[in-house]
Amino acid sequence: MTYKTAIIKRNIEAVIIFPFVWLGKICAPLFSLKTHHQVFIFSPSADIGGSVKVNYDLCGCFADKSPLVIFSKKPKNNEFLDQFKVQGVRTVDLHRYVDNKWYHFVNLFYRGVIASLINKVENPVVIGGESLYFYKVLPHVKKNAVRADICHLNTWFNYTQQFIKDLDVRIFSTAKLKRDAEALYKKNNLPLPLYSRLHFIDNKVNIPERFQNTNSTLSVVFVGRGAPQKRIHIIAAIAKKFSEMKTNIHFSFVGDVEKIINPADYPYATFYGNIKGADKMEEIYRNADVLLLTSAYEGLPIAVMEMMAHGKVVVSTAVDGIPDYITNGENGFLLNNSPDEGKIIAEGIAVLQHLADNKIVLEQVGNKSRRYAEEHFSGKTFCEKYRNLLIK
Repeated sequence: MTYKTAIIKRNIEAVIIFPFVWLGKICAPLFSLKTHHQVFIFSPSADIGGSVKVNYDLCGCFADKSPLVIFSKKPKNNEFLDQFKVQGVRTVDLHRYVDNKWYHFVNLFYRGVIASLINKVENPVVIGGESLYFYKVLPHVKKNAVRADICHLNTWFNYTQQFIKDLDVRIFSTAKLKRDAEALYKKNNLPLPLYSRLHFIDNKVNIPERFQNTNSTLSVVFVGRGAPQKRIHIIAAIAKKFSEMKTNIHFSFVGDVEKIINPADYPYATFYGNIKGADKMEEIYRNADVLLLTSAYEGLPIAVMEMMAHGKVVVSTAVDGIPDYITNGENGFLLNNSPDEGKIIAEGIAVLQHLADNKIVLEQVGNKSRRYAEEHFSGKTFCEKYRNLLIK
């Protein structure tokens, strides 16, 4: 879809939905919040995921502005919900009303309600953290609000281009994504002033005390969702090969990987499933040596940042924003994203065997990984950049 066709589509939709949104605005006084908020954060849900983590991190950054977090999508696990319970933060879950195709008119009605509640606030800040419903409400938010979206994957670009002129600030979690957005703007001959609205801010992770484990085996972990793009079957194939070779390398999987592979087929690996507790996740990071990712595409997974903060080695396919953070052989290792998955498997085996045989290299690369995280991923830097951009 081109920018022009996206605008045409949006204009047609605006005419069709106008009566429902108008009715929502008329009825908005019946939905008074009874609490005051300056910052409004749209999050799809509180499900486990990197973009949702950024949304609850922002709650901490803006706690003094009494953020209202609006959930709009039916949750799968809601396991990050407790993380949003920051003092001064209120959450509202609308998914029962706006995430049902059988009465979609209610979705349209609530666009008017929510926009009106926001528009009553002086100088509101409205943030969309990879929330589809944010973009649905956005055209109805007043122009003197600060309207910002946060993007972690370029798969959002095609849909969101119809809202480019509505967004005062666009924040990308990797430098690669920002470059991709600039390329899209250039392709569509958009006015140069719009480029100044594009910004790059690294996500944040806690920087823990340095811990050097003394594993006798090389502990390799995958952390992520059971999504096709993660290509978990490649990691499983690498684990199977090492098991057949009877080497001192152990594999663990964190996340709902059973969607892609059957854990029963890999009795030599550990499967943790989804982990809610921060203490358990911290234990896994501390005891691991290597994070292995073989994704077809990525932004910058939070797991990469967490492992770097723990001084561990990231081994990943060189896709999208990953090479902006990992320099091959310096603070991690990059695998060629070959269309031949067999080559990825062979290269992954070679790199992991090299690390298993050379613990000094493992330590040196891990130390450089840690230093990079200290310089780029601190919470103080994260909050300062967001507040400087969004608070007038």
